[in-house]
Amino acid sequence: MEGKQITEFKPGDDIQGFFLIKDVEVKTTTTNKAYLDMILMDQTGEINAKLWDATVATTQTFEKDSIVKVKGSVSLWQNRNQLKVFKLRAATEEDAVKLEDYVPSAPWKPEKMLEDIMVYVDQINNPDIQKLVRLLIEEKQEKLLYYPAAKSNHHAIRSGLLYHILRMLQTGEAILKVYTELDSDLIYSGIILHDLAKIDEMNANNLGIVSEYSRDGQLLGHLIQGIKDIDRVARENNIDEEVVVVIEHMILSHHYEPEFGSPKKPMFPEAEVLHYIDIIDARIYDMNRVLGQVDEGSFSEPVWVLDRRRLYKSSFNK
Repeated sequence: MEGKQITEFKPGDDIQGFFLIKDVEVKTTTTNKAYLDMILMDQTGEINAKLWDATVATTQTFEKDSIVKVKGSVSLWQNRNQLKVFKLRAATEEDAVKLEDYVPSAPWKPEKMLEDIMVYVDQINNPDIQKLVRLLIEEKQEKLLYYPAAKSNHHAIRSGLLYHILRMLQTGEAILKVYTELDSDLIYSGIILHDLAKIDEMNANNLGIVSEYSRDGQLLGHLIQGIKDIDRVARENNIDEEVVVVIEHMILSHHYEPEFGSPKKPMFPEAEVLHYIDIIDARIYDMNRVLGQVDEGSFSEPVWVLDRRRLYKSSFNK
């Protein structure tokens, strides 16, 4: 039996280890036999798993967001790895396993990331912009520590939203050294606020796992929710009107195209730069995530979020 992580699984492997149940559903076969259809995950990724011929007791025992010990074998189904489960039991106290150890998480501690972000807030010179940013961070700070940046795709990991914001700030800081005519206050505030309303767009637990999009998230989306938050806080604190409109435009336009939710394209340089910094960070993250599961000298399967491109992992680029 091999104690591999999910991204290391290969067809034919016999597997034994602990995993988190991200989702579980009782289904029936064409012969009316019950089975468990699960998504198992660890810090490296997730895999579909099937426990066939499940008993009534089994179907009532295992719940999502719980740790289980699994014994099974890996096979290929529709060009994806799938785990056929032979044995399954709930983790016990004696196993001494922690939920957090089985959840894909940002590589840096959330408290340190928030601390680093606040360093950038301190560098915002305009008092109204800095006040606006501070108040909005304070409102969402508790959830910000563990929220992902998405339900799936880029930064869909615990503390992924913090990680996305911080990496974008680091990129923005580097760009400001080249394009010195850009306003750093707008670059930093736009980056910090551009996705902050995702905390209200999605319902996520403290493991950073999204169960569903909220009602307002589905009806409005985080761009409109973000603008509403900015407008409310600005009115409550007498923030300069032009500051509010300019920052709201950055939030509204950062998806760039109407089909992605932006009714306006960027209309000043800092808004344009915000869009591309966001794209850079999201796409590099997704590319690295996919290529982490590809052998050197090989191509990935088509990646839907990247326009179904097949990515290549070179053997010389270390």
